[in-house]
Amino acid sequence: MAVHDKIWYLENLNLFKTLPKPALQEVAQKTIMCHFFKDEFIYFSDDPSDTLYFLKEGKVKIANYSEEGREVIKTILQPGEVFGEFSLLDEERRADFAQALDQVKVCKMSKPNFQALMEKHGQFSIRVNKLIGLRLKKLERRLESLFFKDARSRVVEFIIDMAEEQGEKVGLETMIKNSLTHQDIANLTATSRQTVTSVLNDLRSRNLINFNRKQILVRDLKTLRHAEVPA
Repeated sequence: MAVHDKIWYLENLNLFKTLPKPALQEVAQKTIMCHFFKDEFIYFSDDPSDTLYFLKEGKVKIANYSEEGREVIKTILQPGEVFGEFSLLDEERRADFAQALDQVKVCKMSKPNFQALMEKHGQFSIRVNKLIGLRLKKLERRLESLFFKDARSRVVEFIIDMAEEQGEKVGLETMIKNSLTHQDIANLTATSRQTVTSVLNDLRSRNLINFNRKQILVRDLKTLRHAEVPA
């Protein structure tokens, strides 16, 4: 990938929007473009935590395994997102694994180079710290949801979160470009595929959402937030 193509890509990432052009050129020179096939691992649990990644194309799953051997998906990343950032919190070994869900392209940058960039640019450092804080807060919310909310409520909350984070507003409606299967959503909400299907079908029958394999349309987020899903 040519340096000028990398610069175009990097300057369209929210994380890098505060960086001046010379800094972006430096980043482009110090990143390496990598390709991964579907189901290929980008890194494994317990690998050295010494690299950060910027997702250019495709989807990446961040997950680990419970003591019972069950896969626990923490998040599924879309193009434009950063991952591997917990290396900046003195994580010596990866706690999770990252796996390509389809054809994936990432730019990777070493932890020392990334830290040097943060030291040079204060606003950039603030953005990075904010990103990590938001990720930790999101994980905390998920844990609270697992402890205090029933399965159906977790699925509804997941749809609302997707709408708020990724949705495009069209009047009162919110369109979510969705490439997750019902099993993916089940894994992300610690429910079953049958529960996810049941909840989605119920919400559609009540005209709160509509969906197909590629998108979910939320009719009115405010109404969905206050909707009770029957047990």
